[in-house]
Amino acid sequence: MHPLSRLVSAAAVAAALAACATTSNVPLTNPTAQVGTYRDTIDLNGRLAANYQKEGQPQSINGNFTWVQRPGRIDVSLFSPLGQTVAEITVTPETATLKQSGREPRVEKDIDTLTAKSLGWTLPVSGLRDWLQGYAVDASGKRFTASPAHDSVVTNDGWRLRFVEWQNGPNGSLTPRRIDAERSTTAVGDALTIRIVIDPVA
Repeated sequence: MHPLSRLVSAAAVAAALAACATTSNVPLTNPTAQVGTYRDTIDLNGRLAANYQKEGQPQSINGNFTWVQRPGRIDVSLFSPLGQTVAEITVTPETATLKQSGREPRVEKDIDTLTAKSLGWTLPVSGLRDWLQGYAVDASGKRFTASPAHDSVVTNDGWRLRFVEWQNGPNGSLTPRRIDAERSTTAVGDALTIRIVIDPVA
């Protein structure tokens, strides 16, 4: 079993999924506001839970994450629910690198190849740079801007997204609080589901 799939016991999985379903009760300042302008520089923290199948058996991965995005570079750190660093991923236009304690760094040409080989399923980092700010590219290739009234989309690479909950963002804008993503794929069984909860943005 891959180290990332040993993040927690079954009980911790259930606890994390319950935590992901519980979001902030802070009321929206303006529920009809739009998402803010896309930013190349952003720092986020949150929780992630993924459910998939491997060799016909259901699997779950969950934990906390930090997302540090700068022009031309994204650094993602994954932590167990107890705060232990599980993995660090760095993505640039040229390479994607995975670092794990006690292992040699793994480098591939892109994040899809890296996570598919390392995790057995693709962590959609390329899409997440948009999703975390309320944007996506839809199935027709058009730019999608989410809002509380327009909260679902199928992306051009087959992800079904729903922006479930929102929170107050900078300058009176809104920013996603919870995102549910699902994609059918033969690589991991019938479906891969990812639930993301983002901590309040400072």
